[in-house]
Amino acid sequence: MRAALRQLGQVARVEKTSRVYATAPVGGIPQPEFLNAAALILYEGDAATLLDDLLAIENSLGRVRKERWGPRTIDLDILWIDGLLVDTPRVVVPHASLRDRAFALVPMLELVPDAVDPRTGERYTVPPGDVLATDDRL
Repeated sequence: MRAALRQLGQVARVEKTSRVYATAPVGGIPQPEFLNAAALILYEGDAATLLDDLLAIENSLGRVRKERWGPRTIDLDILWIDGLLVDTPRVVVPHASLRDRAFALVPMLELVPDAVDPRTGERYTVPPGDVLATDDRL
């Protein structure tokens, strides 16, 4: 995670980072627990270009996409952009499953507690789910 954050800092200004949260893996494939965190960044490009930068960081850190929900070295997503709604075949912002994923919402809301879903105009709330904060910070 720290290596990804260092590389992210080369393409964006990292304003804040959340604590690291441990959660059970999603998707039913047996694997170790996931570690999740969020970073609040300032980025000069558009969402599609940010996605390209995130995919390049994943690739540089050895991410190989073998199976959906399978083990991975790193997974970087665009969760939310303040006031922006993007819905293209390639990029969806806010993340299509954000409202249902406590493991993503908890670290995001740590950084932006008043975040509003641009689809509904409502503040995000955390759905049920086991999300355990660790003592680690990025």
